[in-house]
Amino acid sequence: MSSTDPSEPAPLYSAREPIFPRRVKGHFRSLKWVLMAGMLGVYYLLPWIRWDRGPALPDQAVLVDLANRRFFFFMIEIWPHEFYFVAGLLIMAGLGLFLFTSAAGRVWCGYACPQTVWTDLFILVERWVEGDRNARIRLLRQKWNLEKTRKRLLKWALWLLIGLATGGAWVFYFADAPTLLKNLVTGQAPAVAYITMGILTATTFAFGGFAREQICIYACPWPRIQAAMMDEDTITIAYREWRGEPRGKPGVAGHGDCIDCMACVNVCPMGIDIRNGQQLECITCGLCIDACNEIMDKVGKPRGLIGYIALKDETRERAGAQPVSVWKHIFRPRTIVYFTLWAGIGIGLIAALFLRSPIDFNVTPNRDPLYVVQGDGAIRNIYTLRLRNKHGADTTYRIVAHAEDGGAPLVLSLEGQEGDTVTVRADETATQRMYLEAPKGSALAIAKRSEVRIEVQDVQGSDHARAEAVFNGRVPQ
Repeated sequence: MSSTDPSEPAPLYSAREPIFPRRVKGHFRSLKWVLMAGMLGVYYLLPWIRWDRGPALPDQAVLVDLANRRFFFFMIEIWPHEFYFVAGLLIMAGLGLFLFTSAAGRVWCGYACPQTVWTDLFILVERWVEGDRNARIRLLRQKWNLEKTRKRLLKWALWLLIGLATGGAWVFYFADAPTLLKNLVTGQAPAVAYITMGILTATTFAFGGFAREQICIYACPWPRIQAAMMDEDTITIAYREWRGEPRGKPGVAGHGDCIDCMACVNVCPMGIDIRNGQQLECITCGLCIDACNEIMDKVGKPRGLIGYIALKDETRERAGAQPVSVWKHIFRPRTIVYFTLWAGIGIGLIAALFLRSPIDFNVTPNRDPLYVVQGDGAIRNIYTLRLRNKHGADTTYRIVAHAEDGGAPLVLSLEGQEGDTVTVRADETATQRMYLEAPKGSALAIAKRSEVRIEVQDVQGSDHARAEAVFNGRVPQ
């Protein structure tokens, strides 16, 4: 509801006016096409890539196996207790966002954000069905007839197919893709798969087809956070008003380079006028640059009336000086700190990934009782050993125990096993009761507490791991 009474406060929300971006050609539009095709291709095709891990493990290259609480990424397998890898990647993503925003403004929003990518795809379909900007505006304004109904239904049907493919691709990351697809088609898939696909289909259809820029303006917090990441050296899109003003027809004395053709406004997916200065809605996609450069070429003016520029360069260009090198804007203390933190975490994660033990086990002593005196006077301690087999095949491990001082003898036995070996099934965790005995009168038997070392060795390979434990003895009275 609107009012012309100046005494009434301005409304907090205004009804959305549909935006119909005009088609444009140029370097930034081409870059966006390439990035969109690459990112959508990765998203839709990645679940279908196969990766041989052996007969006991799934052969899907990228799989979030919630049932068995594991994450597979090609040759990498992440277990629940290794969630710090996921946390590290999330921290790296946050720092990367800070880094790119500090260096070049909202390039994430303009080129790689899922909302931007899918909106670009939906606009492409809309343009293919209904025509370019003017044709779509005419279709919006005309009354409903056979032509409008046919075009709208075709467009919405294609949008729904894209939404369905988006939801389907998402659920394929959580189960074997070929098997799940067959179950989905035959109606045998779990209910949660259909529900997830339905929700993602609906949200993709609504966000990419109708909400579009409203998600960026009202739902996304990043436009309001980005200001803290930017400074006078941040490269962002701006209009060189000292060169373009006053606007008017080309060739007229006193007029600037801007001919007020509105090309920059007509191609903007956010529907803003970049000539009004920096605005919260601007996603730094660069399409206005392509549109303006095209017009400048036609009127015989130099390109760059609208372009990427830093605030520091604006003051220099106004004074007639040359702008600072782009690399000096990018490599400055703030971005170097962000990059150092980002790279440090990345190197740490890679090091942890390659240095982690192929055998994961822990030893827990039983506290009740602390020890048991055997009939021959030997002292027995009881332990619970949990051993995880990270290999794709059943593996036999040998358990060895030593006193830390290396001198006191220890006798090891495993409950339910013959000898000192235990076989763990592929990709599973085994719990094994273990007994350690120190002979009567030995140093371990008469000491209150002694350090012991437990070693696990792969019988068929060279993998091994070790852990420390405590042996409780009986102090003579």
